[in-house]
Amino acid sequence: RQLPQNDTEARLNQGTTTLQIFIRQPPESAGPALDVAVSLYPVDIIAVRHEFFTEPRAGKRFEDFLKERMKGRSPITARLDKQGQGAVTLAPGSWWLHATLSGDEQLEWRLPVTVTGTKQVIELTPQNAYTRSKTF
Repeated sequence: RQLPQNDTEARLNQGTTTLQIFIRQPPESAGPALDVAVSLYPVDIIAVRHEFFTEPRAGKRFEDFLKERMKGRSPITARLDKQGQGAVTLAPGSWWLHATLSGDEQLEWRLPVTVTGTKQVIELTPQNAYTRSKTF
């Protein structure tokens, strides 16, 4: 349907996936506009953190340990707009999505995402949240 404008653009887009992310809030909690930070890691950051702190590593910082585990890949960060929508471009493979929505009820997501194809959509809902807690 749409061809790349030039050869350079075709090479840049080759082998990447546009991941669209959006949050669907339950009707009862729909309120203020959203502004949510989303992080995507090529490894399970929680498991890496647990491994680092359960086994002593003399002279090694967590940042260095994490960099080793990511094997040259970098985390990707994005912000969802006021409507709770955003998009990032990723290399295909396994990623872990982390996001937190604060408010009367705090929702946290830790989702494994297998990125394939040229376009993919992830919907963050209260049902697929990792934790859900009331704030007072």
